[in-house]
Amino acid sequence: MSRSKIYIIAGEASGDLHGANLMKALLNESNNLDFRFWGGDRMEELGGKPVKHIRDLAFMGFIEVVMNLRTIARNLRFCKTDISEFKPDVLVLIDYPGFNLRIAEWAKSQGIRVAYYVSPQVWAWKESRVKKIKQCVDQMFVILPFEKDFYKKHNFSVEYVGHPLLDAIDNYRKENIDKSAFLQEINPEGKPIIAVLPGSRKQEISVKLPIMLEALKEYTNYCVVVAGAPSLDASFYTPFLPKGAKIVQGRTYDLLSLAEFGIVTSGTATLETALLGIPEVVCYKGSSISYQIAKRLIKIKFISLVNLIMDREVVTELIQHECNPQRIKEEIEKIKVGGANRETMLNDYKILKEILGDGGASAKVARSLLKTIQ
Repeated sequence: MSRSKIYIIAGEASGDLHGANLMKALLNESNNLDFRFWGGDRMEELGGKPVKHIRDLAFMGFIEVVMNLRTIARNLRFCKTDISEFKPDVLVLIDYPGFNLRIAEWAKSQGIRVAYYVSPQVWAWKESRVKKIKQCVDQMFVILPFEKDFYKKHNFSVEYVGHPLLDAIDNYRKENIDKSAFLQEINPEGKPIIAVLPGSRKQEISVKLPIMLEALKEYTNYCVVVAGAPSLDASFYTPFLPKGAKIVQGRTYDLLSLAEFGIVTSGTATLETALLGIPEVVCYKGSSISYQIAKRLIKIKFISLVNLIMDREVVTELIQHECNPQRIKEEIEKIKVGGANRETMLNDYKILKEILGDGGASAKVARSLLKTIQ
């Protein structure tokens, strides 16, 4: 029996996480598979060396993308050649829409089956992209409850599989890792911990981390720990860290599970923090030009996944000029132990989990994919 060939493209840290969980689920269903992929360290653990690593792919904001257009164009050309040579049975695209939708359009013209896992956020901006998605995507797997109705409005049938972070966090809890040595290493004094999650891209970390850490200068009775992105070297963070602050890598869930609260960059991490039951302040700050462009294009009320899913403000979002040390401190006071908003936020997290429903996203996608190619 010939082996099925699956080509996966993930361009960011969250895509690497979802891609790794999907690969694991696929291998649980069949060992008769060959993978080729763009991804990060998590996917590498399962499928060998990536064609391109996410550290070379993540460009943030309109200006940053424009500055790297030549690199992006080169990556697109290389990707098309590589897919043609691999001849996959299915191409699986994970989020990363600016790049992946271009590849989807090309792949469809070449007669390659295209599956998309984690829909581009076309409900937030560029709704016109739905037309392209309908033309070039054979299977769309969505992970947010409201996305199925959104696509139904556009006469496009999609599969709602639930959010893969439910599985990632459930698996983490089942591992029941002994964190005593880790806790002693990062916090020998036994202080309460503040988890700082500044994002996964150099550009966003350089902008936001100094602001986040400035807000914490007066919190000397806490242990401040920064979660480093797996795609970046620890030395990148060293110039930002004040005396006493620590950096950990590859232990974000361990860090969050031990923290009293978190200061978190908007993105997947806001939902991870909520699902682990940790109160948080959400921060976003980009270049002023990128922000002004985004403000005119984006049509949603919130930027954090927690608030988007709940359709109301559960966690405070400090965006652009609001993302400053004083405002961060004001919100910390509300969510630390004894803070006015802490219990309300934790109760809202329970409702969030109920809305998201059961897990099993990776297994559902794996079974559906294999049904179509085997």
